[in-house]
Amino acid sequence: MMWRLISGHALHFRSWNDEFVVYNSLSGDTHLLGSAAAHVLLKLQQAPADAAVLAEFLAPALQPGFDGDFVLEIEHLLVDLNRLALVELS
Repeated sequence: MMWRLISGHALHFRSWNDEFVVYNSLSGDTHLLGSAAAHVLLKLQQAPADAAVLAEFLAPALQPGFDGDFVLEIEHLLVDLNRLALVELS
């Protein structure tokens, strides 16, 4: 399954250490996100991707022992971001 940012969103990021505040100018919502979620959104700003591609991208920084469990964690993260109306299936 390929994921992308929801069309028309303009996301603005601010970060402090490993926490990110993301403001969605379309909905007016502000979200406090962890590093993994913010990096997933930043990667999806470049192009749609599936969980495996996103896990491979994030693994060097977040999960040195990259494995299938990390892909599953990214899939759960994408579902959570979907519930926040930040990403959708493409």
